[in-house]
Amino acid sequence: MITLTHFDTPCSEPINSQILQLVVDHLSDISAMEIAPSNLLYSVYQYAIGYEVHLYLEALGGAKGIAVELIVATDEQDPDTVIGFALYLPVKDDPQACGIAYMAERASHRHLGVNRAMLQEVVRRYPHTELTCSVSKVPALEGMGFQVIGTRGPQVLMNTRDHSTDGLMGILDVAAIYSSTEVRQIHTYLLQRNGKKAMLEAEKKRDRQIDQLTAKARAFVAQRLA
Repeated sequence: MITLTHFDTPCSEPINSQILQLVVDHLSDISAMEIAPSNLLYSVYQYAIGYEVHLYLEALGGAKGIAVELIVATDEQDPDTVIGFALYLPVKDDPQACGIAYMAERASHRHLGVNRAMLQEVVRRYPHTELTCSVSKVPALEGMGFQVIGTRGPQVLMNTRDHSTDGLMGILDVAAIYSSTEVRQIHTYLLQRNGKKAMLEAEKKRDRQIDQLTAKARAFVAQRLA
């Protein structure tokens, strides 16, 4: 049995730590580019996207001037263990609308329908919910009432309605993370360990992946909306 807890104020440190561990463990699912562990840049994105989520967790309660809410899933038999989370951003000018920013479920609990339960709870609170996903996840999300409305970068844009909200959604500027001292240090370590040629190839592999996913998403949506 899944227990869902809603937060609109900061969580306890044990919950935050487990959420960030889920991000690190399931980066390929959370990352829009679906970066694989085999790519040498994987640890860079583990840190960067983990820090993105950390900043949004800090923003719960309005501390950073934007609205952030969170659904945390736990197993009724083990209430101290986080098995999934959905972090979403309510829309300022539309009380029915929100956008899901990050979502993950523990691999060992996927048979329980954790993502489905969390999404249903988000939609119950905000009937006009929007998210992005890979092409492979579209059928499951359509089964939950979402519909394809377009693309956003390398992902398919889906909504519980046939359009996006006209309201404004507050987001944090996380671009600086990728030029931070910490990211540069990780990159320098990887460069020293693997060499310049291998790192350049990892960057090319990442860029090819993004291009391929973008083309795949556009072709899929064009066919679906035709």
